[in-house]
Amino acid sequence: MPFSAIPAGSFLMGSDTGQDDERPVHRVHVDGFELAVYAVTQRKYAAFVDETGHEQPRDWTDPAFAGDDRPVVGVSWHDAAAYCGWRTRRGSPERLPTEAEWERAARGGIDGAAYPWGDAIPSWIPAGGAGPLAGPWPVTLGEPNRFGLYGIAANVHEWCADWHGHGYYAVSPASNPGGPAAGVRRASRGGSWRHAVTISRCAARNKIAPSFRYTDYGFRVVRGQTPALGK
Repeated sequence: MPFSAIPAGSFLMGSDTGQDDERPVHRVHVDGFELAVYAVTQRKYAAFVDETGHEQPRDWTDPAFAGDDRPVVGVSWHDAAAYCGWRTRRGSPERLPTEAEWERAARGGIDGAAYPWGDAIPSWIPAGGAGPLAGPWPVTLGEPNRFGLYGIAANVHEWCADWHGHGYYAVSPASNPGGPAAGVRRASRGGSWRHAVTISRCAARNKIAPSFRYTDYGFRVVRGQTPALGK
């Protein structure tokens, strides 16, 4: 799994034109980290299931989701965390990104753009971004953003480490925010192959219960330890 080095830096997190939980826009600093170039694939996740006996994802054998180069879907937040634990035990410390890390990476160092590639839906997105599609597309499809990441904000929702907090942005620390200390739903980011629009704005936030296994939910990982989170 290749990784891209996301440099330390600050960015404007959130949006004044999106949903209420995207406000207020606030400047956040994030330490440097390494994020996977691609979402975790069926092939990578199959190795985890085969070695550990972990429960298979929802609809694991459905042909719509088949293919070594497709993103794994039908995984809960707990499944994603278990995969990261397995990778860590094998000598490659991996974890889910925080929401702030994810948005920093998706923006590619550009504040204010709607999508990771600018304000317009890129031409390589299948069907011009119109969905639903028959299933997710290969993780290598398309062009990377300025940080070298493929498919971020499109194709599948990606789990984040944080609990979701509707009003968290109003009290967020300015450096390495890690979300509320507790919650009911875990945060996720990105678009979905089964939505009417398959790409999501960089600032758009999603949240569902961490036990849910939806077939448009996957994840990508950070390599390395969790940073010292802001208070």
